[in-house]
Amino acid sequence: MSDEIKHECGLAFIRLRKPFSYYQQQYGTVMWGLNKLYLLMEKQHNRGQDGAGVAAVKLNVEPGYPFLNRIRSNANQPIADIFTKINNEVKELEQFQSDLLKHPGLMKGHISFIGELLLGHLRYGTQGKNNVEFCHPFIKRNTIPARNLALAGNFNLVNTDELFALINVEPGDFQKQSDLAAMMEVIHHFAVKADEESPGNLDVLKVLRKAVPLFDGGFTVGGLIGNGDSFVFRDAHGIRPAYYYMDDDVVVAASERSAIRTVFNVGENEVQELMPGMGLIVKSDGNIVVDKILEPKERRACSFERIYFSRGSDEKIYRERNALGYNLSDQILTAINHDLKNTIFSFIPNTAEVAFFGLQKGLDDYLKKVKIERILSWGKDFTEEKLAEMINRKIRVEKVAIKDVKMRTFITADTSRNEMVQHVYDITYGTVEKGKDTLVVIDDSIVRGTTLKESIVRMLARLEPKKIIVVSSAPQIRYPDCYGIDMSKLGDFIAFKAAIELMKEKGKEDCLQEIYDKCKELQRLDQLHTENLVRLVYKPFTTEEISDKIAQLITPKGLTIPVQVIFQTIESLHRACPTNTGDWYFTGNYPTPGGNRVVNKAFINYMEGKNVRGY
Repeated sequence: MSDEIKHECGLAFIRLRKPFSYYQQQYGTVMWGLNKLYLLMEKQHNRGQDGAGVAAVKLNVEPGYPFLNRIRSNANQPIADIFTKINNEVKELEQFQSDLLKHPGLMKGHISFIGELLLGHLRYGTQGKNNVEFCHPFIKRNTIPARNLALAGNFNLVNTDELFALINVEPGDFQKQSDLAAMMEVIHHFAVKADEESPGNLDVLKVLRKAVPLFDGGFTVGGLIGNGDSFVFRDAHGIRPAYYYMDDDVVVAASERSAIRTVFNVGENEVQELMPGMGLIVKSDGNIVVDKILEPKERRACSFERIYFSRGSDEKIYRERNALGYNLSDQILTAINHDLKNTIFSFIPNTAEVAFFGLQKGLDDYLKKVKIERILSWGKDFTEEKLAEMINRKIRVEKVAIKDVKMRTFITADTSRNEMVQHVYDITYGTVEKGKDTLVVIDDSIVRGTTLKESIVRMLARLEPKKIIVVSSAPQIRYPDCYGIDMSKLGDFIAFKAAIELMKEKGKEDCLQEIYDKCKELQRLDQLHTENLVRLVYKPFTTEEISDKIAQLITPKGLTIPVQVIFQTIESLHRACPTNTGDWYFTGNYPTPGGNRVVNKAFINYMEGKNVRGY
């Protein structure tokens, strides 16, 4: 993705089902569970690099000894930092009491994070600051085991204020900035009530069924309870991803199927999807329940997971990204007037590469048809040379754009910083015939367009092609997200800027004030959640008009080479990714009422000149 956006988070949950002596004998180490947790987090490191955290609960601990431990880090390499510190504790023990390493029970007693229940988290700071205090898991401590809770998740909530009010909690400055804090308070509130009503017999399923319906957002959340119970649950629309696997040794859950498959070396069908509205609960005695927490609603799994966020090592995601590129081939052929001879194709590294392979296949399929039709039209009127020339025609593919080392913005002057940004990408010289070749480059999505304008298009123009066509494997991003992706300011979106420019050009600026007035009236009536009024901004214009205006906006001043932008259509997106139909950032069709409230609030903020998040 040319424009970096903060997004998602990653969850890793492990419940060991055997005594530590078993892992010592079977796998040669008491650290087997922690080793697997480390791998599970590393295989999902793409999901969060602002921080990480690990919590562990030990079963059957003698009274007075710690049974819940947590470690968090916001270092540059937070996963490595955490597990280095855990390993240092083991090394220290090995140095002074080496015999203990041969005794699993003693190891459990001396090493803080050797626990049967393990919870790992990778964080992108979509809400709150990037201080270590905001890293998951959050914990609640109590002298009564069942009232201890560790919680972590991949989510955003849009109703945190209401949640605090519901349980009569006055949030502090820290809590106001964290939706996990609100979720934690609510779950803990119902857990304490349940424990008061039936001490020592906590019904986790019942607690979650009371707490989770109160959350407005998209979420996958994991939790550990001090009494040895643990759980993972998912929102009713399945917005955020969740997968699990279990065998005689372990129960594991994570945000990505491929991570589980790789770490535990299991087949695709052995890893199950935790379906929308469901919960995976492991009781302290090891009994497992997969049951309904929420009434499932229309599946609206996030399509950005398939376009960009999830690792492409999952075979289904790989095929879908391939299809996204393939589906663009007809639009591109039309844009270049089917002139493959004088067109070079490339991609913006590195996440658009798989979509590029699909595009290449779509173009190649077209070229094969052309070859067959031409050869058949010749009848017997051809020479060996003519036939060879036709058969050997290929799609012209080059690695034109190269992502260079990350440029540090240590220079504060705007003009100097812009000069630095230009060099984030480099080009391969000599790949384009000047003034003759059209250059087509595919990106997985276009959010703000800043990097395209300030770096990519400028660099591509140095090759002096006849025309530059930028292709997005995602549709136009028009609306904020509030379910785990940090895209909540309308003014950031190049598609929104294009619509505003078109309104100004066509003398429709009064429409913006009318939409603003309607939003303010809904806000006054506490009805912001009832409809998405921002759709009215885009209504007067066709998709093509907005795409053409985006092309103008990403063209650097003074550049005379024509620039065109092509986007994936909504229809072809859903053909490529049939199980992930969540498309609210493209269509404005939000799965929960909170989405409408966020988009309308974002528009109010834009009109009032407030550069703040919409929730």
